[in-house]
Amino acid sequence: MTKRPKGFITRLEELVGADNVLTDASDCWTYGYDNSRRHNPPDVVVFATEHDQVLKIILLCNTHEVPVVPRGRGTGTCGGTVPIRGGLVLSLERMDQILRLDTTNRYMVVEPGVINRAVQNHAATKNFFWPPDPSSADYCTVGGNLSFNAAGPRAVKYGTCRENILGLRAVTGSGKEIRTGVYTTKGVVGYDLTRLIVGSEGTLAIITEATLKLTPRPECLRTLRAIYNDIGHATAAIVRIMSQAATPAALEFIDAKAIDMVRDYAQMDFPQDAGAILIIEVDGFATSIGDATQAVVAAASGNGLIDLATADTEADASALWTARQALSPALRKVAPNKLNEDVVVPISRIPELIDGLDVISQQHDIPIINFGHAGNGNIHVNLLYDTQNPGQDRSARPCLEAVFNLVLTLDGTLSGEHGIGTEKQNYIGMEIDPVTLDLMRRIKQQFDPKDILNPGKMFPSL
Repeated sequence: MTKRPKGFITRLEELVGADNVLTDASDCWTYGYDNSRRHNPPDVVVFATEHDQVLKIILLCNTHEVPVVPRGRGTGTCGGTVPIRGGLVLSLERMDQILRLDTTNRYMVVEPGVINRAVQNHAATKNFFWPPDPSSADYCTVGGNLSFNAAGPRAVKYGTCRENILGLRAVTGSGKEIRTGVYTTKGVVGYDLTRLIVGSEGTLAIITEATLKLTPRPECLRTLRAIYNDIGHATAAIVRIMSQAATPAALEFIDAKAIDMVRDYAQMDFPQDAGAILIIEVDGFATSIGDATQAVVAAASGNGLIDLATADTEADASALWTARQALSPALRKVAPNKLNEDVVVPISRIPELIDGLDVISQQHDIPIINFGHAGNGNIHVNLLYDTQNPGQDRSARPCLEAVFNLVLTLDGTLSGEHGIGTEKQNYIGMEIDPVTLDLMRRIKQQFDPKDILNPGKMFPSL
C-alpha cells in the first residue's frame, strides 16, 4: 500500500478506537519483523480485541484492496509475519482471553492471542495439557502456533497442532465468517477445513477462536541421555526406540559438530569420542513408568553406546538437558548470521543426511551444525556464515539449495514445523509439482479472491 485510501485510517479508528491504531513510522517499525530477521515496515498497525472487529477490518481492507498481515508475537522464523508489501498488520495479541475450559469433554476454547504457556498453565489446574510445545512457548501465541502448525519435542508422541485441534472460528480474505470442525473427538461431516487452515500461514483466513483438544497430564516423567560413538549407531538406537511400545515423550538429537561446539561453549565434559547424543523423555503412570523406562533403556542400548545416564531428580533431568539448551547461545557466538532450517527425513536416513551435510559444508565452506527432533526425523540444520565475508555471503544460498536437494533425494520434506513464509517460498517448487501448486493457488483464491491476506508468501513467484 503506497497510498492510504481516503478516510481509511479514520474508519479503522472508528472500528477499534484510536488507541488501537498505530500510524507513526517509529511505532509501526517494530511490527515489520519476526525472528527470521527480515524486516519491512507496515503502513499501519491495528490491534483487534474481538471477532467482530476482525470481520469489519477485513471487509474494509477487502474493499480498498489493502494487504493484511495477521500477527501474534512475531516469534516465527520464516518471515511469515513480515509485511513485505506494507499495508496493514493486524495484531491479535490483545485477543488474549481463555473463553472456556471443558475438562469433561477435554477441550479449551481460546482467542488467538493467548500465549501458549498460559494455555498450559490453565489446563494444568485441572491436570490437563495441550501438547504443542515450541521452544518459544513462553512468548508465542496459539494463533501463531496454529497458523504454522507448530510443534516441539512432544510431537513425537502427541503430534503437532493439527492433531490437537477440534475446531476454529475464522474470517476469510473476502470478509466471511466461517466455523470449522467440531467439539467432539470424532466428526467427518464435510471437508476438513480446520486442518486446511491450520498450517496455512495466514494466507486463507484469520483465526479468531480455537477449540483445542486437551490431553490428561502424565503422572511421571523420566529423562535419559545416551551418548554414541557415531551417528549410525545413534540412528539404529532411534529406530529401536521408536519400534517398541513405550513411545517416548521426547527424543532429541545432537550431532558431533554440535557436541564439539557445546563442549567449548559450556565447558561440558563429554567423552572425546562422542559422535551423537540422544536426550529421551518417557512419561506415563507412576505404576508403569519403571517398566516403560527400562524398555527405552533396553532399546537405546547396543553397539556404539558410550554412556547412558538416567535422571533421578528434576535437577538431574535439567543437567541432562543442558547441552540441548546451550545450543542456541553457542550458535550466536560461532557466527553472526545463520540460516536455520527444519528439514525432515525418514529416521532410517538420518545418517545419510548428516554425512551429506558434511560434504555440502566442505564444498561451500559453510559450517553446518545439526540437532533436532530425532524421533520423527525433524532435524534443525543451521548454516553458519558471515555476511561480511564475501565468499561465505555468496555461498550461503547455493549451500542451502544443495541442502534442500539432498533432503528431497532422501524422501524428506523442506519443513517440519517452521513453515514456508518468505524464507522457503522460492524452494517450494522443488518439493511440490506444478499441478498441485496450481490447485493450492486456486484454493487460496476461493478463500481470498483479492489476495489481501499475507500476500506474496508461501508460493513462488509466477
